[in-house]
Amino acid sequence: MEMIWFGIVSVMAALWVVLDGFDMGAGALHLVVAREERERRSVLAAIGPFWDGNEVWLLALGGALFLAFPAVLATSFAGLYMAVFLITWCLVLRGISLEVRSHVAGREWRAFFDVLFSLSSALLPILFGAALGNVLRGFPIDSSGQFSLGLFGDFDPRSASGVLDWYTVLVAAMALVALAHHGALWLAHKAAEPVRSRAARLAGRAWIGTASLWFACGFATQHLRPDLMSAAWSRPLPLALGIVAMASFGASFALARRGRAGLAFLASAGFLVALLAATAAAAWPTMLHSTLSTRWSLTALNSATPAEGLATGLVWWSLAFPIALTWLFLLLRLHRGTIQPAADGEGY
Repeated sequence: MEMIWFGIVSVMAALWVVLDGFDMGAGALHLVVAREERERRSVLAAIGPFWDGNEVWLLALGGALFLAFPAVLATSFAGLYMAVFLITWCLVLRGISLEVRSHVAGREWRAFFDVLFSLSSALLPILFGAALGNVLRGFPIDSSGQFSLGLFGDFDPRSASGVLDWYTVLVAAMALVALAHHGALWLAHKAAEPVRSRAARLAGRAWIGTASLWFACGFATQHLRPDLMSAAWSRPLPLALGIVAMASFGASFALARRGRAGLAFLASAGFLVALLAATAAAAWPTMLHSTLSTRWSLTALNSATPAEGLATGLVWWSLAFPIALTWLFLLLRLHRGTIQPAADGEGY
């Protein structure tokens, strides 16, 4: 049962990254691909019907962790207190920027909230990427099962003295560029011209940046966590998923070059899902690795809810998850094709 819920949590995380990732990436590129008001409304129209629903998957991920692995959720939130608040503020400011930018027609008003939207959209992948880097690097979890980290330490990942060090910053950079690539492909598929053409060009550059940073992250992880990389190469599942990730990543570039932005976006989604799934499969059963002693690591086996609770939760999840997927399918079908920007004073 613990393995099933470990897989469910991994699936929820991957779905959130793929779905909320494209609107975060599009938001980060907002001021780059759009140069005047109508073009900016074109970007917002492309993500407007989806972004608030996409963020629900983050809540679903938190709910799954709370139900299945409450110790992991409590330990990580307590230890990363300041980082969690920064993420919360970015989520709040991003939503406010989208909702109120058109409440006043003044140019300065809209410009302020456009900058705030782009900044918060770019900071979120950085913060979540740094969080992933911390999970890969490990935390100084002691025998009590707790740890505490500030934002900055000595910048040495081996000491794990802060949330940000050269390794977590590297992973954060890859997260930002990979989601910018993902978001650019979405805009190349859904946005109106001239945003569509600019986004397609940016997608090619972001693909090169993602490839370079992916290689750098793999090399750094081999240096810092050889046990994790050894598991990735020796276990059949993460190895197969890694091959899928590479194939999907290559396909996203080839399809984008042929002008098939929609299929390229799906390939990018496959790349993100396969890469995260391969990472989770290599880490199993560890969820929070202790840099002090592996005996103190939090795993899916020593931090799970009792079997009765997991079984009950699985019943309710099995009922709710298909409903959520059906809603997502209907939403995508309803807004299929190019989304034209609303007239001034309407919508975003």
